[in-house]
Amino acid sequence: MITQNPKMQVLQKQVETASKEELTLMLYEGGIKFLNQAVIAVEKNDVVKANNLIQRVEDIVREFQITLNHDYEVSKHLNLLYDYMYNRLVEANLQKDVEILNEVLGMFREMRDTWKEAMKLAKGAS
Repeated sequence: MITQNPKMQVLQKQVETASKEELTLMLYEGGIKFLNQAVIAVEKNDVVKANNLIQRVEDIVREFQITLNHDYEVSKHLNLLYDYMYNRLVEANLQKDVEILNEVLGMFREMRDTWKEAMKLAKGAS
């Protein structure tokens, strides 16, 4: 039997027991973490690491898109926003542009904060 490192075991347990809302929050947090790391990698001219980190964020954005519930009008707007974010990430990756990464990072932070607030409001309503 292969043992995982303790951090991975904790993370795996968190994912297994998280609600859909908490999983979405975890994805926002992951995107923010990877974007911060990508900015550092670009600044250090570590293009391979930057590429890998940016691709992880691209995967998160695509996950948001494929899980959208298109029964709601807001989903159309979110899909357009996610398309914009994804395209900016591709551009940032090609150019290794910190300014673009920071733009998307700001969007991730704003969306995470909004999501947290929505979670609080939903808890209060139940």
